Amino acid sequence: MTVFWTIVGLLVSIIGLLGCILPILPGTPLSFLALIILSLAHNWQVFSTEFLLAMAALTIVVTVLDYIVPAWGAKKYGASRLGMWSSVIGMFVGMFLFPPWGMFFGALFGAIVGELLAGKERQQAFRAGWGVFVGNLTGIGLKLAASALMLFYYIRAMF
Repeated sequence: MTVFWTIVGLLVSIIGLLGCILPILPGTPLSFLALIILSLAHNWQVFSTEFLLAMAALTIVVTVLDYIVPAWGAKKYGASRLGMWSSVIGMFVGMFLFPPWGMFFGALFGAIVGELLAGKERQQAFRAGWGVFVGNLTGIGLKLAASALMLFYYIRAMF
């Protein structure tokens, strides 16, 4: 049964990596869940309590930052509320029409359209759209780094 749960945990960890890019899946929390599954499968002897608490804290921080960083990037580059909401809509539309890259370019396009609808000049709209794009990529990068770190420790603990 230990081998079964170890494989299930590995699959959850890999899905967690995919979830860092696809907003439908909670990437970092799934990666942390994989560590818990491996710990349970091995009677809590694989990772220390301190390690699991540190990974839980990392998961929480990265998950919170994933919501803050894109908004911060948008604000830093002058996006309006309409531009930010249009970006979110564009991201979801792009994700379904042209996965996985459609979500990035959908967010960029949505922000630009939203800013133009808000009455901003073309240059300001493109600047705000760029801020949303950079913020989204930064959030994804943080999630990927955290999930990759957890996958590294997962694989290391397997052997």
